[in-house]
Amino acid sequence: MRDALGRILRALIVALLFFLPKPRKLRLERWLRGREDLRRLRRADCVVVSFGKSGRTWLRVMLSHFFQVKHGLPEGQLMGFENLHRKNAAIPKILFTHDNYLKDYTGKGNDKSDYAHSKVVLLVRHPADVAVSQYFQWKHRMRPAKKALNDYPAHGAEISLFDFVMRESSGLPKIIDFMNAWAKAMPALSSLLVVRYEDMRARPEETLGGILDFMGTPAGAAELSEVVEFARFDNMKKLESKRVFWLSGGRMVPGDRSDPNSYKVRRAKVDGYRDDFSPEELAQIDALIAETLDPQFGYGGPAEVVAPATAASGSNGPNAG
Repeated sequence: MRDALGRILRALIVALLFFLPKPRKLRLERWLRGREDLRRLRRADCVVVSFGKSGRTWLRVMLSHFFQVKHGLPEGQLMGFENLHRKNAAIPKILFTHDNYLKDYTGKGNDKSDYAHSKVVLLVRHPADVAVSQYFQWKHRMRPAKKALNDYPAHGAEISLFDFVMRESSGLPKIIDFMNAWAKAMPALSSLLVVRYEDMRARPEETLGGILDFMGTPAGAAELSEVVEFARFDNMKKLESKRVFWLSGGRMVPGDRSDPNSYKVRRAKVDGYRDDFSPEELAQIDALIAETLDPQFGYGGPAEVVAPATAASGSNGPNAG
């Protein structure tokens, strides 16, 4: 209820200040969203941080299903911040954030000290796959106001996939900056679990089990197997098509049921970006990642398998996922 009132108040404030210049209104909205994020962060039992299109919806579906089945709750609603916690206090309050707006309120830039005392799951994915998925999110699903708020190309703009991916404020450079900022902050975070999307695909039960252990809500092998089966790609696509999660707004509803690129669950392919570009474009993309991305995530060089480690408070670095 508190969060809903906060969103209503934010929308009301922005609407009442319609006369302000657009850049100032955007700064104000980002500031208000950052204030809401900080309030939730201070109340959260765990935080899941990711850049958009890094696999968060898949993880959210698995966590939602796990807690709903475990505690006998009705399905059809994705886990928000505390919607399931209100139904059963044993379910943790989980803040899902893209870490977009907090710095606009705190003024701390890329400093992650606001997360220093939180239990943080950092979900990462190969930045080129993220950038391609962001393009289709922008093209088919993103609201015009959200495009303006986060400095994406304007609604209806004509821009190629490659140009979008290489664009400073929406593509690879922005994603790499996000990942590098978190890599730099890792030593100062007391309770961190880094989870790679690619490892979640290769070892879903093991990776999900590590996340739940880290959250303090361990699961048995049979529970993990059932949850992973429920969240298979083809089943999630079916659930989205049938609007099973309509209670969660537009988070998992296709923009156009006849267009596969408008689905939230679009392709879910590791290294799928290699299908979308010419050899010359791939060379530029791979060079940018190799030259600028922090290597500890395991991207940007020859294919690397990151060994799993036991999820526990204080786990740091890519081997924690």
